Amino acid sequence: MKLFRKNMEKRCAYCAHGSVLNEREVACPYRGIMDAANQCRRFAYDPLKRIPPRPAAYKKKAYSAEDFKL
Repeated sequence: MKLFRKNMEKRCAYCAHGSVLNEREVACPYRGIMDAANQCRRFAYDPLKRIPPRPAAYKKKAYSAEDFKL
Protein backbone atom coordinates (compact mmCIF):
# COMPACT_ATOMS: atom_id res chain seq x y z
CA MET A 1 0.00 0.00 0.00
CA LYS A 2 1.46 3.34 -1.02
CA LEU A 3 1.41 6.40 1.21
CA PHE A 4 1.16 8.95 -1.64
CA ARG A 5 -1.47 7.43 -3.91
CA LYS A 6 -3.35 9.70 -6.25
CA ASN A 7 -6.74 8.24 -5.40
CA MET A 8 -6.47 8.77 -1.62
CA GLU A 9 -9.90 8.93 -0.02
CA LYS A 10 -10.74 12.39 1.27
CA ARG A 11 -11.31 12.37 5.03
CA CYS A 12 -11.17 15.20 7.54
CA ALA A 13 -8.81 13.08 9.62
CA TYR A 14 -6.14 13.45 6.87
CA CYS A 15 -6.73 17.14 6.12
CA ALA A 16 -3.94 19.69 6.63
CA HIS A 17 -6.41 22.31 7.92
CA GLY A 18 -8.02 20.21 10.66
CA SER A 19 -6.84 19.37 14.15
CA VAL A 20 -7.71 15.97 15.55
CA LEU A 21 -9.72 16.18 18.78
CA ASN A 22 -10.28 12.46 19.32
CA GLU A 23 -10.70 9.32 17.20
CA ARG A 24 -14.02 10.47 15.73
CA GLU A 25 -13.87 14.28 15.66
CA VAL A 26 -11.75 16.93 13.93
CA ALA A 27 -11.73 20.69 14.57
CA CYS A 28 -11.89 22.44 11.20
CA PRO A 29 -11.25 26.22 11.01
CA TYR A 30 -13.75 26.48 8.14
CA ARG A 31 -16.61 24.16 9.19
CA GLY A 32 -16.20 23.72 12.97
CA ILE A 33 -16.31 20.34 14.69
CA MET A 34 -16.56 17.64 12.00
CA ASP A 35 -16.74 13.88 11.95
CA ALA A 36 -13.33 12.41 11.01
CA ALA A 37 -14.87 10.47 8.10
CA ASN A 38 -16.45 13.58 6.48
CA GLN A 39 -14.95 15.67 3.71
CA CYS A 40 -15.34 19.13 2.21
CA ARG A 41 -14.10 21.03 -0.84
CA ARG A 42 -11.21 22.63 1.10
CA PHE A 43 -9.57 19.25 1.69
CA ALA A 44 -5.76 19.35 1.52
CA TYR A 45 -4.03 16.01 2.10
CA ASP A 46 -1.39 15.92 4.83
CA PRO A 47 0.50 12.59 4.67
CA LEU A 48 1.91 13.05 8.18
CA LYS A 49 -1.57 12.79 9.71
CA ARG A 50 -2.25 9.39 8.19
CA ILE A 51 -1.28 6.35 10.26
CA PRO A 52 -0.44 3.47 7.89
CA PRO A 53 -1.59 -0.06 8.71
CA ARG A 54 0.74 -2.27 10.71
CA PRO A 55 2.95 -4.63 8.70
CA ALA A 56 2.17 -8.33 8.65
CA ALA A 57 3.58 -10.32 11.54
CA TYR A 58 6.68 -12.39 10.93
CA LYS A 59 5.93 -16.12 11.13
CA LYS A 60 9.07 -17.49 12.71
CA LYS A 61 8.16 -21.17 12.37
CA ALA A 62 7.23 -20.90 8.69
CA TYR A 63 10.86 -20.36 7.57
CA SER A 64 14.11 -22.18 8.27
CA ALA A 65 17.71 -20.97 8.12
CA GLU A 66 18.15 -22.65 4.72
CA ASP A 67 15.41 -20.47 3.21
CA PHE A 68 17.66 -17.42 3.68
CA LYS A 69 20.85 -18.87 2.19
CA LEU A 70 21.95 -18.05 -1.34
